[in-house]
Amino acid sequence: MSIFARPISPPVRSGRAPAWLLDAERVDLAVYAAITQTPTPSLDRLMGRLTQAANYSRLWLAIAAILATTRGARGRRAAVTGLASVAVTSAVANLLIKPLSHRRRPDQSEVKAARQVPMPASTSFPSGHSASAFAFATGVGSVLPRDAVPIRVLAALVAYSRVHTGVHYPGDVIAGALLGTTLAQATARTLDRD
Repeated sequence: MSIFARPISPPVRSGRAPAWLLDAERVDLAVYAAITQTPTPSLDRLMGRLTQAANYSRLWLAIAAILATTRGARGRRAAVTGLASVAVTSAVANLLIKPLSHRRRPDQSEVKAARQVPMPASTSFPSGHSASAFAFATGVGSVLPRDAVPIRVLAALVAYSRVHTGVHYPGDVIAGALLGTTLAQATARTLDRD
């Protein structure tokens, strides 16, 4: 039986979209189906815990506290830059972009119960978790590049966890990662000027 045997509910799209956008959406849905319908029992609990740990940026707050207490003045600066990047990115993603987006979230009933986490009420595009994760990693990396390497890996895992648990499409997390990275770079430059 094919992993694509069950149909995946497409997001709501209003108006007439260009052909390339429809093709991109088909790829997005196919990748989502491949991830959510591939059995991975050893990852299911881990991805659920990771995605929950990133709620309300708790994971990034904890890492910022560790950096601030263990890495001296540069660690404190990295923590401030990372958290400022999260604040800017969260505001843009949640207050500006999500209200304009009409992309509904995936149908979580298509995901195994062991993977499911509470479904957020907001729209699906972009992924706020991914945006915050990459904003924090990029902000920290602007001050402590080597220390940011494992944080970037963790950010990528958080982004993946949003698809694995069925609350976002891959395109949502990619857009969130790009948004977070871009806004964190701008935030870090602004803080460096002060």
